[in-house]
Amino acid sequence: MVMSMLAPDTIAAISTAPGEAGIAVIRLSGPDAFAIADRVVASKTKPSDAPPRTMLYGHVKNPLEPGDAAVDEVILLLFRAPHSYTCEDVVEIQGHGGRVAAHRILRAVLACGARSAEPGEFTRRAFLNGRIDLLQAEAVADLIGAQSERAAAVAIDQLGGSLSSSIQALYDCLINLSADIEATMDFVDDELPPTTIGGLIARLQTARGQVTSLVQTWHEGHLLREGARVVIAGEPNVGKSTLMNRLLERDRSIVTDIPGTTRDTIEEQLILAEIPIRLIDTAGLRDADCRVEREGIRRAEDAIRTADVFIYMVDAAGGLTTEDAARLAAADPSRCLVIVNKCDLGTRISESAIDGGLKVVRASLLRDPDVTAIKTALIGVLGVREGVPPHAVISERHFAVLTGALAELDQAEGALCDPGNDGALLAAEHLRAVLESLGEITGREYSTELLDAIFSRFCIGK
Repeated sequence: MVMSMLAPDTIAAISTAPGEAGIAVIRLSGPDAFAIADRVVASKTKPSDAPPRTMLYGHVKNPLEPGDAAVDEVILLLFRAPHSYTCEDVVEIQGHGGRVAAHRILRAVLACGARSAEPGEFTRRAFLNGRIDLLQAEAVADLIGAQSERAAAVAIDQLGGSLSSSIQALYDCLINLSADIEATMDFVDDELPPTTIGGLIARLQTARGQVTSLVQTWHEGHLLREGARVVIAGEPNVGKSTLMNRLLERDRSIVTDIPGTTRDTIEEQLILAEIPIRLIDTAGLRDADCRVEREGIRRAEDAIRTADVFIYMVDAAGGLTTEDAARLAAADPSRCLVIVNKCDLGTRISESAIDGGLKVVRASLLRDPDVTAIKTALIGVLGVREGVPPHAVISERHFAVLTGALAELDQAEGALCDPGNDGALLAAEHLRAVLESLGEITGREYSTELLDAIFSRFCIGK
């Protein structure tokens, strides 16, 4: 269980991004937050005497610097424990933006006894002090790192407790199921009605279905959080760079009729169907004499192997080469989109020439800049469902834990189907393992190593 673990020290950090801005926020949290504010800020009312959840106007001064010159003109926001983000005493100092001004305030705060916060330490304290669970803590990082409106909406949904509620309901269901299974151990096999075991198995299967539904949200979660690597590949002069420019709606890649123009991977970002896309243009695939071009081709092949989806382009007028046919025959339909380009010049590629379940779009990119059909097909290959309201989706960490839980549930069901060989006892043991897994997701069960891994990806100041 998560217990209150109020820290003995007071931490401080700049909570706003570096660079020019109107305001910078320096946050303090811990038992000495108000005492430090008293020493640092000169105002009509001492921060420690002010009512909680109020604002004070004043000037920051560094007591360790000579003279009495003000460091900055500031506004203070005051929060008394436990009514704050961390459940500790919190003071937020709002000064002028910019790297120099904010760091001058931070230096004054540190000089008066605060410690520099570690990445994610404010949110870590919020978790350890019981304000949020681990799923909600992860949602904070997801919200900060969101690259699309949908990703932000999903993070807000998780921060509000949607995914936590689903996991908690499943946890409660399995607690009751485990208790009922263990209760059957008080009966000999002859005394236990057959319908009892059947009912327990049915409840177990229902729980398994709920876990499976959560696991199936991983792909969407992966796309929203990490985005998708989409690689444009094909032989020289099939229109790869033209497609890159059409999708980006600007001239990013150089387009010429000279084979081998693109010699290195060119990467750009775009948002498609609320999914962050890392779009990669690559060198034309062919046997090249030039050592530089060969290196570009090697990088292109590496990019194809690591792509979530690769767009393979072919020349309609030139027809499929032997190499094209071999690559398409080996392509996985779940991660390959074929673009038959230059159809305005005539085509030597029939509808049946490309099979194997590959999605094919015909285009004339030089004459027709509209790539709506290509975008729609790409969304389909990525497996993105448009128009679906934002909902809870799991992360890579949750996926690994829940996949293990599914295996334990399968073994529990198998044990219940064979009650004569201590089946109930074995099933109860497997369910205990599932409960521990669910507890690890929400933070009911955690280790220092787990927390370090999660909060190390947070920014300092959050």
